[in-house]
Amino acid sequence: MFPSIGATELVLILAIALLIFGPSKLPEVGRSLGKTIREFRKSTREISEDIAAEIKDVKEEVQEVKESVKESVKKED
Repeated sequence: MFPSIGATELVLILAIALLIFGPSKLPEVGRSLGKTIREFRKSTREISEDIAAEIKDVKEEVQEVKESVKESVKKED
């Protein structure tokens, strides 16, 4: 997820978080962050699925119009 963050940077971030939130609040903050990330991923997945379904519907409509136009052109000939 974060390819440019190395072990040293991660330890530094954790140390700063420990200083800011304290040892008693840190597990709660971690859980909250985990829930937030999980909900974000779930939402983005749902949005992606909705967009894919919409694209599929539009493709089907375009195909129907294409066939309709072909039939109209054949009738005119």
